[in-house]
Amino acid sequence: MLQDKYLNPFTDFGFKKLFGEEPHKEVLIAFLNALLPEKHQIQDLQYTRTERLGLTLLDRRAIFDLSCVSPTGERFVVELQKAKHNFFKDRTVYYATFPIQEQAQRGDWDYKLSAVYTVGILDFLFEEDRDNDEVVHFIQLKNQNGEVFYDKLTFIYLTLPRFHKTLDELETAQDKWLYIFKHLQDLQEIPAIFNEGVFPQLFETAELACFNSVERDAYQESLKNYRDWKGVMETAIEEAQEKGREAGLEEGLQKGLEQGLEKGREEGLAQGARIKTLELARNLLDVLDNATIALKTGLLEQEFQQLRTGG
Repeated sequence: MLQDKYLNPFTDFGFKKLFGEEPHKEVLIAFLNALLPEKHQIQDLQYTRTERLGLTLLDRRAIFDLSCVSPTGERFVVELQKAKHNFFKDRTVYYATFPIQEQAQRGDWDYKLSAVYTVGILDFLFEEDRDNDEVVHFIQLKNQNGEVFYDKLTFIYLTLPRFHKTLDELETAQDKWLYIFKHLQDLQEIPAIFNEGVFPQLFETAELACFNSVERDAYQESLKNYRDWKGVMETAIEEAQEKGREAGLEEGLQKGLEQGLEKGREEGLAQGARIKTLELARNLLDVLDNATIALKTGLLEQEFQQLRTGG
């Protein structure tokens, strides 16, 4: 069995190693520019003190707050998150408020805000989105007519389980980055398509053989935590799905039983009523003519005519 050559970017250590260190800033800029609109391409960025963001150690590792400058000099903020499954939407909205509030100025301030982007990288699917094939989701605040109400707060979610392109199918820079996130830890060599731009630097940074002993130990611990968390989440999802299937099956059986009992009851009542009607007709054969019996019982003449002949 081959050992991993490159780190898993979904581990806290791997994510920080690739994107959270100053020497790798160019890699981060290239990744974000593959996602952001043309008007907010990044020329330069600075890391802010992440301690102001994450309330827990894990959140501080998984969230980067980045002060960015466009080629035209416009300043904006990008918050990069390696998303967690539990309360993800609440979590991202909550942390998006930090770079908004930190723009406040003392004294007489007109409340003009710089744009804020939250980029979330997901290695899971929302239950409500399981029938949605979109890989990249852009979300903005809109009114009841679907028109953008506020264009300075944008959420960009990358749902990696939805990305299925092969190496031969990669066309854009965005495709390449999505492929890297999903397959980096499975590669044993650098594919030719990545021998350009910042990708050679990324592969060099991600190569486990280049880690010192402290980094290797930290990565292995982070990898174990990630796998444990992944296992817990997958088990919880499977159990929830199984309960759903069992509940659905039980409900279906119950409905089927109820429908069967109801149908049987109706058929039984109908059969019982017919038997009573035929018995009544039989008792009337000696005292009434055929036309009168038909009127009294609702039977056709040929039906009780058979009773007269012994049918």
